[in-house]
Amino acid sequence: MADREKIIEVKDLVKRFGSFIANDHLSFDVYKGEIFGFLGANGAGKTTAMRILCGLSSPTSGIIKVAGFDAFHQTEKIKRHIGYMSQKFSLYDDLSVEENFTFYGGVYGLSRQKIKEKTEFLLTRLDLLSERKTVLSSLPLGWKQKLAFCVAIMHDPKIVFLDEPTGGVDPITRRQFWDLIYEASHNGITVFVTTHYMDEAEYCERVTIMVDGRIDALDTPAKLKEQFQVDSMNEVFLKLARPS
Repeated sequence: MADREKIIEVKDLVKRFGSFIANDHLSFDVYKGEIFGFLGANGAGKTTAMRILCGLSSPTSGIIKVAGFDAFHQTEKIKRHIGYMSQKFSLYDDLSVEENFTFYGGVYGLSRQKIKEKTEFLLTRLDLLSERKTVLSSLPLGWKQKLAFCVAIMHDPKIVFLDEPTGGVDPITRRQFWDLIYEASHNGITVFVTTHYMDEAEYCERVTIMVDGRIDALDTPAKLKEQFQVDSMNEVFLKLARPS
């Protein structure tokens, strides 16, 4: 990947909370348009690292650049160049589909005309144009998740961070959600995704697996399966999380 532009650069990232080390000298790069999987059991430190990369938390030490901006001193600039979709559903249930797009478009600093164009385009892409006036609370969870993803990328960010975005949705909706991820990647948006579904790790170009605050593996799914001589990413994860 030497010829691809680095969009995230992390070297020796450390995050301490008192005597507890949540992130222990993490080092990795992520490239423009890449789908990068960030995996680990609960408590492994992946959410802490993601918050630092999003400019929501300060690292203790290390060299961290996101979209070309320093994670110590330029967090506001980082926030303007990323999209974020949280683990918990993040849109407003008491607003209509269209009102959610209008609200978040304003937060992202888009003009009224741009908001209108993006809303039309993305709802057409989701085949939900007829639901634009529908209050969100009446829609199925899978539709809401796909809408939340579209809202997260409506300002054309350089990177979108997805924190377990398909939790609680059915397998068909998960597959449709990943189609949207592929499309965003094809359009040059870097996708940084955490997931606890090991089959979804197979969809990523590269995967890092965190254990106890450290990165214990980083490579393509195919090479990780070859390295650990197993047939699935689930088995790779179990070998790392439960060493014999």
